Amino acid sequence: MSFIFSGVQPTGNLHLGNYLGAIRNWEKLQGQGCLFCIVDLHAITVPQFPNDLREATLKTAATYIACGINPSDKPVIFNQSAVSGHAELAWILNCHTPLGWLNRMTQFKEKAGKHRDNAVLGLYAYPVLMAADILLYQATHVPVGEDQKQHLELARDIAGAFNRHYDDHIFTIPEPLILGEATRVMSLRDGTKKMSKSDESDYSRINLTDDADTIRLKIQKAKTDPYPLPESVAELEGRPEARNLLTIMAALEDLPRPFEAVVAQYAGMTFSAFKAQLADRLIATIQPISALIHALMTGHRDALENHLRQGAEAASARAEKTMTLVRETVGLFRP
Repeated sequence: MSFIFSGVQPTGNLHLGNYLGAIRNWEKLQGQGCLFCIVDLHAITVPQFPNDLREATLKTAATYIACGINPSDKPVIFNQSAVSGHAELAWILNCHTPLGWLNRMTQFKEKAGKHRDNAVLGLYAYPVLMAADILLYQATHVPVGEDQKQHLELARDIAGAFNRHYDDHIFTIPEPLILGEATRVMSLRDGTKKMSKSDESDYSRINLTDDADTIRLKIQKAKTDPYPLPESVAELEGRPEARNLLTIMAALEDLPRPFEAVVAQYAGMTFSAFKAQLADRLIATIQPISALIHALMTGHRDALENHLRQGAEAASARAEKTMTLVRETVGLFRP
C-alpha cells in the first residue's frame, strides 16, 4: 500500500511555485495515506527570529488548509520539530552517510556560495535530515519537482546502503511522484531561475497572500522579450520568460491540455494582451486562497494549533514504529 510524504519550509510567504509544483497536487493525494509536514527544522539552517518562525509555521498550516488539505478528515498536517524522530533518525543516518555523497549535493554549494567556511553544519547535512523525514514514515512516494530529484536520490541511496549494511529490509525505498504541469515555476524577473521565497525582489514571485492589484501589477512587470508569443513549442527555445508564463497559464487551466495546445491558442498574441488574461486567471485562483488564509489566521488560530497537535500525534505514532526498529537494528540500548 502506498504512503506519501511531503513538506514545505515555513519561511517567507508560500508562492505560486509552491502551489503549482507541490501543494495543489496534495489535495488530489490526500484520500490515500499521506502526511504533509511543515519542515521547521530545515528552516533554522539559516538564522530565524523565534516569534516569526512560530507565526510562519502557523501560517503555513493555514495555507495548506486554504489550498484544499482537509485535516478534519484525517490528522495529516504537522510541524517537523513536534516529532522527535526526525532529529534522532537524522543523526543515525548521518553516521551511515559517506561525506562523498554530501559533497555532490548542489544545494549546499549554491546556498553557501563564497561564504562556505562560515556556513553552518546544518546546511551541509540538510539532505540527510530530508532523507530522515521521508524514511521515518516508510514513505513509498514523495511528490518532487525536477530540482528536488537529487535529494530524493540521496534518500534512496541512504536507505539502500542502510538495508545492505544490516542485511535487512529496514527502510522502504521511496519513489519520486511528479504530477502535472509547472513542476518548476520560474522567477518573473529571470526565466532561468526558479521562483523562490528567498529572492530579494518580491516582484519575482506571486505570493499566495497577494491581493488582486498586486498580482496584476507583478504580471504586468514580469520580464518578457520583444517578440509576439511563438507559433510552436520549438520556437520557445532561448525564450525562458515566454516559456515560463505559458507554462503557468497551462497549469492554471481547469481542464489540463497538452502544453502544445496552450502554446497554439496564444500564438502570435502580444505579451500585453496575454498578461492581462494570465493575471485574470491568477487572480481567480489565488484570491480565494488568500482570503481563507487571512480568515484562518485572524479567527481560527486555536483550531489551527489543534490540527497541528493532532497531526503530530498521528505522525509520532507512525514514526515510533520505525524508530523502534532502527534502534534495535543499530544496537541502541533501551532500558
